[in-house]
Amino acid sequence: MTVMTHDDRAAVASGSRLASGLGFAVLSAASFGASGALASPLLHHGWSAGAIVLARVGLAALVVLPFGVLALHGRWDAVRRNARVILGYGAIAVAGAQFCYFSAVQHMPVGPALLIEYTAPAAVVVWMWLRHGQRPGALTLLGAGIAAVGLVLVLDLLSGADLSVVGVLWALAAMVGAATYFIVSADEDSGLPPMALAAGGLVVGTVLLAVLGAVGLLPMRASTASVAYAGRVVDWWVPLLLLGVVTAALAYTSGIAGIRRLGSRLASFVALLEGVAGVLFAWLLLDQLPLPVQLLGGALVLGGVVVVKLGERDTAVVTAGPAV
Repeated sequence: MTVMTHDDRAAVASGSRLASGLGFAVLSAASFGASGALASPLLHHGWSAGAIVLARVGLAALVVLPFGVLALHGRWDAVRRNARVILGYGAIAVAGAQFCYFSAVQHMPVGPALLIEYTAPAAVVVWMWLRHGQRPGALTLLGAGIAAVGLVLVLDLLSGADLSVVGVLWALAAMVGAATYFIVSADEDSGLPPMALAAGGLVVGTVLLAVLGAVGLLPMRASTASVAYAGRVVDWWVPLLLLGVVTAALAYTSGIAGIRRLGSRLASFVALLEGVAGVLFAWLLLDQLPLPVQLLGGALVLGGVVVVKLGERDTAVVTAGPAV
């Protein structure tokens, strides 16, 4: 009979945690990636970006809030202790990232704005190095470089674009919001269940986005016109419901679950698959065929994520130090 040692059990548990973490992170990236293709026809039929974002985050808050309350099991003291964390998460990682991104695309093309926002993994690496002493190894840096090149190809930025300084600053602010999402979501010491953190952040984000709309900083326009996806006409509320349930509620909750299993650094690189998913959903829903260079870019992003994962082992050894 084979006896499993403590080290064997730890290895199995670690492997299971990694596998589930990757599953959650990929699900989150794919869910976030569907937002562009779902929102695009709405934008062309009278909806403003601000109205779509508010409806998306608001619907997600309604869906996730009951589950967040159940996840607490009556431990409301955890909410009181982490009130600042929830407020900051909702203000910066949810409302702030959304508002800054859509402010950026008012001054510059979507592709470069996304690329700047997707530099969040680099910000996470720097934060983990400066704050926690987790110096990135050579493999992590190599993987980051490969993924960055792949992302440039996926977003088809080789043709070049004129960049607005104001737009770049807004995009950098959106990057800070995205990096905050990964860093705060990874904190398991707060005592907040992932579902409770997601619910609190979405509620706070909804309130702040509504305030921005009320004061005119986030334009609000809506329409009841039908929209078409892949040649099929649907009512306006169908994509809106999918935006709220799939690209926000599912995306945020699965994202936090994945980040807590993988850590903020690795999870932030897995999240780059959102760009790949966005291209694929544009193909499926909008008949926008990806270019060969975009497919190559997607392969490079995947390769970069794998290399970053290999580099995580070196970082763990460096952080832990020699055994005594």
